[in-house]
Amino acid sequence: MLIAEDEQQLARVLVAAMHSVNYEVTAVANGERAVQAAQENAYDVIILDIMMPVKDGLTALKEIRASGDRTYVMMLTAMAEVDDRVTGLDAGADDYLTKPFSLKELLARLRSLERRNEEYDDDVLTFADLTLDNNEQRLEAHNSISLSKKETRLLQYLILNAGKALSAADLINHTWDDDDEAADAQDLWINISYLRQKLQAVNSRVQITGEKSGPFTLLQP
Repeated sequence: MLIAEDEQQLARVLVAAMHSVNYEVTAVANGERAVQAAQENAYDVIILDIMMPVKDGLTALKEIRASGDRTYVMMLTAMAEVDDRVTGLDAGADDYLTKPFSLKELLARLRSLERRNEEYDDDVLTFADLTLDNNEQRLEAHNSISLSKKETRLLQYLILNAGKALSAADLINHTWDDDDEAADAQDLWINISYLRQKLQAVNSRVQITGEKSGPFTLLQP
């Protein structure tokens, strides 16, 4: 999780609350740092304050969305007017909390997001010349090929975080279910290797870069 909040006391409270429910947290104090962090790392959630120095939250959000980042974004603001909420949502925010807010409400919204993510995935994702049909587990470019469930989930996460260097641990955590047999770097490498072969099989320009130990990045040359 990425938290961008310039009020130090609130930032400390948010970080402590997120740690209490086992989120790994990156905390920054201005919009410019938030944009940089979002470009360099993959996050499940981004929490952005609107009023921040250097670059405000709305500007940061627009830049994050313009880069193709689809991460779930929640905006925080002390401004309660409807127009401010509409502006944030139009800029690409997924949710909105007005200060002061309840930590219980924030955590409840994050739990709801986790349930939604478990139940609903984007049916079709596109990147460069690729189309990934998650329901059919099919990859298309100049032709098509079937994928395994693991390959589909792995490629889905890579597409959603295209251009970012993703660690082996991050990919394993987002690809293997808790009830699956424990996976390791070797299991991941096997699936990465299969995906590379299938990208070649559909004559795609897209590449997965990275050595056996990671990190791995999905790129369009």
